[in-house]
Amino acid sequence: MRASRAEIIDYIRRRTSALYSAEECGRIARMTAAALSGDAEAKFLTDPREVTDIEGVERAAEELAAGRPVQYVIGETDFCGLSFVVREGVLIPRPETEELVMLTERRAAAFDRPRILDVCTGSGCIAVALGHRIPTAETTALDISREALEIARENGRRLGVEVEWIEDDALGGMARLAGRRFDVIVSNPPYIPRSEMASMHRNVTGYEPHEALFVDDSDPLAFYRAIARAAVGMLSDGGSLLFEVHERLAERTADVLRAEGFADVRIEKDCFGKQRMVCGSKNRL
Repeated sequence: MRASRAEIIDYIRRRTSALYSAEECGRIARMTAAALSGDAEAKFLTDPREVTDIEGVERAAEELAAGRPVQYVIGETDFCGLSFVVREGVLIPRPETEELVMLTERRAAAFDRPRILDVCTGSGCIAVALGHRIPTAETTALDISREALEIARENGRRLGVEVEWIEDDALGGMARLAGRRFDVIVSNPPYIPRSEMASMHRNVTGYEPHEALFVDDSDPLAFYRAIARAAVGMLSDGGSLLFEVHERLAERTADVLRAEGFADVRIEKDCFGKQRMVCGSKNRL
């Protein structure tokens, strides 16, 4: 499409107006135009009248209008100041998960060369971000999805962060890690009850992998229970277990950690004031 920057932004905004707020439409339009053009988003604000030729605008706008998330359309997203590849098959990293990374980094600081395990890694955003922020860390990441691990490996290579990638089942005890020890275990597992699916935006339910999002209402804490139980035997003395959680299930998740013998169990709020993280420590012998 050849047009002024302002016209290109307006075109994308109009195509997405039925799905999002005006503010969100503007954000999506700038993200899309910047990614397709290779220019910084700021140029679309500071030089709106400049005429430019950007390929793929019409196709991208059509996908956005159908509800496909902008991150999948442009193939990347920002997380902890790094650009991650994302495609259908992995969950799109959320801003609140960045807070889990920062909390994990603080816990890992107690160790000179922390051994970190990221369970249910998805795109690898947590593991790679931690490896980038803590160069001395030995980082391992696990997921049951081979497709997700391929994308995670790609992110590790692109960002120059070495991570050991393991294909295994978090619900099955993580047998491939038997006998291993870690100083910090972190996880953002599936935690949304399936009953909430109907109230969620179609750009989530129609495109993001359900296995990375939803759990049965009959046992919404299944992943937390399985990971916490395995973590008891995998954590070093004084090590930490950290979870991202459903805001309405934070207290119940904390009880899971207490039941498994974790000490100093805490619930932390995210930047939106929601109970979003639960962490605990393994007592030193």
